[in-house]
Order: sequence, then C-alpha cells, then structure tokens
Amino acid sequence: MSKETVFSKIINRKIPSKIVYQDDLVTAFHDIAPKAPIHIIIVPNIYIATINDIQKEQEYIIGHMFTVAAKIAKKEQVAEKGYRIVVNCNDDGGQVIKHLHLHFLAGTSLGSKTL
Repeated sequence: MSKETVFSKIINRKIPSKIVYQDDLVTAFHDIAPKAPIHIIIVPNIYIATINDIQKEQEYIIGHMFTVAAKIAKKEQVAEKGYRIVVNCNDDGGQVIKHLHLHFLAGTSLGSKTL
C-alpha cells in the first residue's frame, strides 16, 4: 500500500475489526457506525483513493469487489430479498475515508433510505 488509511490498518490487522471476508484482492468488514442492520464495508487491499483514481489495470479488482458482495449476500441470506451497494466519491459525494470502498447494506427495506 502506498498510503496508510484506517482501512489499510484494518486490512493489515493493525486495528481490530470484525472481518467477514478477506482474500488477496479485497477485505470486507462490519462498519462501526452501521446505517442498516447489515452494513459491511468492502475495500480493495491496494490503495485506490476514489473512483476517479481507478486505473485500467485495476478494473479486475473492482469487478471482484462486486462478486465478493454477491458472496456476502448469500452468506448473510439476503441475496433473494435484496441489498444495496453504495459508493461515495470525494467530499460532495459523501466519501469520508479516501480509500475506495463499497457499502453493503441489507437486513431491512431500503426503499427510500439514503446514506
């Protein structure tokens, strides 16, 4: 990693977190301030600040983040009922931590709720 963030510290297990999935490309863990009954953060293990910073050679990691989200949905038994994936980009988009991440939200009807 070229830059240390709260997320990179979780990935490297320098900060304790409830990790639900980890492989060579991504790490997924429970959000400390959940916005839904199930709120999991999915991050690439390499540092990518925002959506705007994704390089062509990193596209496979982004796709993998979504396939991991689908695996988590099955594991959490919400694949059929539904879930929401949210990505914020930069300050006006609501991105607080400058390390690209997906919010996986589920466990309730999310029809009109926003992050």
